[in-house]
Amino acid sequence: MDKLVIEGGKPLSGSIRIHGAKNAALPIMAASLLADGEVTLHNVPHLLDIEVMLYILERLGCTCRHEQGTVTIDTSSIRSYDVPEDLMKQMRSSIFLMGPLLAKFGQVSVYQPGGCAIGERKIDLHLRGLEALGASIEELDQQIICRGRKLVGTDIHLDFPSVGATENIMMAAVTAEGTTTIFNAAREPEIQDLQHFLNAMGARIIGAGTDTITINGVEKLKPCSYEIIPDRIVAGTVMIAAAATRGNVTLTHCNPAHLTSLIHVLKRTGVQITVCNDIMTVSCMSRPKSVDRIVTSPYPSFPTDLQSQIMVLLSLADGFSVMKETVFEGRFKHVDELNVMGADISVDMNAAFIRGVPRLYGATVEATDLRAGAALVIAGLAAQGKTVVEQVHHIDRGYDRIEKLFQSLGASVERQSPVSKQLDFAN
Repeated sequence: MDKLVIEGGKPLSGSIRIHGAKNAALPIMAASLLADGEVTLHNVPHLLDIEVMLYILERLGCTCRHEQGTVTIDTSSIRSYDVPEDLMKQMRSSIFLMGPLLAKFGQVSVYQPGGCAIGERKIDLHLRGLEALGASIEELDQQIICRGRKLVGTDIHLDFPSVGATENIMMAAVTAEGTTTIFNAAREPEIQDLQHFLNAMGARIIGAGTDTITINGVEKLKPCSYEIIPDRIVAGTVMIAAAATRGNVTLTHCNPAHLTSLIHVLKRTGVQITVCNDIMTVSCMSRPKSVDRIVTSPYPSFPTDLQSQIMVLLSLADGFSVMKETVFEGRFKHVDELNVMGADISVDMNAAFIRGVPRLYGATVEATDLRAGAALVIAGLAAQGKTVVEQVHHIDRGYDRIEKLFQSLGASVERQSPVSKQLDFAN
C-alpha cells in the first residue's frame, strides 16, 4: 500500500485551484443513464471513487472516457441493470445507480454498498422512497432487487434529510407519471447541482437547496454537457491546513457560499479570511483560539466531512474545545492517531474533548477512512518532524493526488509506493 511521507513545520503558501466535487460528480454520473446518447461532464476529478463508478458504468454497457478532467459517458449501448457486487462493495456511492436504472429499465439489481467504515449507514430511506413511487423491493441476503415498470409520482417525507435518498428519489421520479414532492429533503449544494444537471437534460425540478423538492415527471431526457461544482470539502481541507500550518493560501474556483459554517468557525479561532467572488484567501499568523462547541449536522450546519480536519486545528488551539458528532457514530477513529502525534483529545460517546497543545510531533499513523486520512495529512503538515501516513488509498477516494495539491503550496510531502510504478490515475 502507498504511504505519504511528510516533513512538517512549513507554513503553506501560494494559490490553488479547487477541483470538482466528488459528491456532486458521482450522482450526476449515475443520472447520465437516464438519457440515451453521450453526456459530457467537465471539472471531474481523478479519484478512485470516480474510476470505480466509470468501471461500473462500463460493466453495464456504457462507453466511458476520462481525460483531463472531462468525462464522456455514452449510454447508447447500455444493456444491463445488474450492478456488479464486487464493484458495489468498493464504494458506497454505487447506491446512486438504483434510481436511474429503475427508471430506465423498470428494474434494478444491486448489493449492499461498501465504502469507508465510519458507522452504520442504512439505505432504508432509499428503499422506502422507491417503494412510495410504486417499486417492489425484494431482499435476498446482500442482494436487493427493485421492480417497478410504472412509477407514479407521490408525496414522500424523509425521516432524516439523507443526501443519498433525496438524490435517488429525484432520479427515479424524474420520468415518473405525475408529480413527486420530497419533504424534509437534504439541502446540500450537491443536490442543487444534480437538479441543475437533470434540468439541463430536460427534467422539471424545483426546490433543491430547500427542504421541499418538487419533481414533475417528463417522458424522456436528452444528453447534455455540464460542469461539476467545486468540491467544498477539498476547499475546506485546504483552508484548515493553511490555518493549522499558520500559512497564507489563496483558493480559486471555489464557492464560498457553500462554506459559510466553516468560515464562521475559522473566524472564531482567529483565522483571517477574505472573500471575492470565487476566490478566498486564508491566513493565520498566530496560534488559533479554541472554540467552545461545534456540532456536526446536515447542511447548512457544520459538515461531518470536515469534523476530523477541524479537530486538528483545535488540537493546536489555545484553550479547550468540544466537538459533537451527530451524523456518523464511527467518525472519531482519527483521535487515537492524533493523540499518538501529541494531541490531547478524549472521547465520550459522540463527543470529543480537545485540550489544545503547543505543537504536534511527527509519527507513523494510519488513515482509517477518507476524511480521517485528510486530517492526518494536515496534522503531519503542522507537526514538528517526519510523519508517515499509511493506507493512503482511503484518501485517494476523495482527493486528486493530495501530495501534489500540498506540494504546490510549498509542503514537503511525497508518496512512496511498494511497487516501482507510482499510482497514476491519468493512465
